[in-house]
Amino acid sequence: MTHEPHLEKITPANLDAALGIRVRPDQEHRVAPVVKSLAEAYVHPDVAWPRLIVDGDRPVGFLMAFFGIDWKGDGSRDDVRSGLWRLNIADGEQGRGYGRFAVEAVAAEIRHRGGTRFTTTWHPGPTGPAAFYLRLGFRPTGETSGTDEVGEMELAAP
Repeated sequence: MTHEPHLEKITPANLDAALGIRVRPDQEHRVAPVVKSLAEAYVHPDVAWPRLIVDGDRPVGFLMAFFGIDWKGDGSRDDVRSGLWRLNIADGEQGRGYGRFAVEAVAAEIRHRGGTRFTTTWHPGPTGPAAFYLRLGFRPTGETSGTDEVGEMELAAP
């Protein structure tokens, strides 16, 4: 990292920069492109929190968090969760701390909103990002979401 990274809300001014974020070619099958995330954010505005990750004035990644979703999706709301929905660190920018920064930023936002549990998912397999998430403190729950593994981290109270 060359500057302090920060998050920016997606606006007309930075939309093209967000859409230009591309992961490494060998990772494209593991994470949806930013355009899909923004479409999902559009149709789920009450829970989606898309943000551009910027270092100085250089876009280096994209994240989308979710807040207060009914995890079971059955309307019971007896398992409401918040966490990281999508993380795209640009090709050439990985290994510079931006992924850790993104996870820490989402954790801070969950705490700010009163949450103490952080949920995320990852593509399984030996070349997937499981090791990254496990190093940050996530633990597998034994659940799956589609074909992805589910992990959680307990957060200290705000």
